Amino acid sequence: MMDWTEEAFGPDGLEAETRSRLAPLPVAVINHGATLFRPGDSVRGFIILLSGRIDVFLVGASGRELLLYAVEPGTSCVQTTLGLLGGEDYTGEATAATDCRAVVVPRQLFLDLMESSTSFRSLVFRAFAQRMQGMLHLIERVAFIRIEAQLADALLARARDDVVEGTHQELAAAIGSAREVVSRRLEAFQRAGWVTTERGLVRLTDRQALRRIAAANDNSSVT
Repeated sequence: MMDWTEEAFGPDGLEAETRSRLAPLPVAVINHGATLFRPGDSVRGFIILLSGRIDVFLVGASGRELLLYAVEPGTSCVQTTLGLLGGEDYTGEATAATDCRAVVVPRQLFLDLMESSTSFRSLVFRAFAQRMQGMLHLIERVAFIRIEAQLADALLARARDDVVEGTHQELAAAIGSAREVVSRRLEAFQRAGWVTTERGLVRLTDRQALRRIAAANDNSSVT
């Protein structure tokens, strides 16, 4: 039976000694909706996700949420890495978006492997660099792309068989906007014949129109 380290890193992704130190760590099952950390929590270990998705949010004083990134197998949580390397507490909140399987590498073992294992250190820094690149794209999107384009892009990316499951609040968090703003834009999309909305889901009825909106970065707005 394949151990979890092969599932996470492949058969040749780690040195034998590093694999032997990681392999005994247990695989935890995380239920959909569970909170993994909140602002102010200390970082206790490095999360290696084997299956599922964890969403990491920044929550403002007003309660408004911004989806910073999603952690999926092969990616990392930048807040966790920063906390382990720099000693800072979490500033965001993480929630299991699906049922997940994960392994937590304790802080001291993580630090030991970062010092002694070339392969582990390379994997951590590569995932960290990819995550930081994604964060820069998020900043660019929130700062410069109008809401209609962000919303259309989010709908297209999340659609399964032309159906997007999720509340207006969840869509707002994904694009860094407010629920009321997203609700108004969805009403405009529906009037234009591009979507239909039901409780807890959005149906895409004109993908081509949404693709045009997603590609537009001018200052015009939907009427």
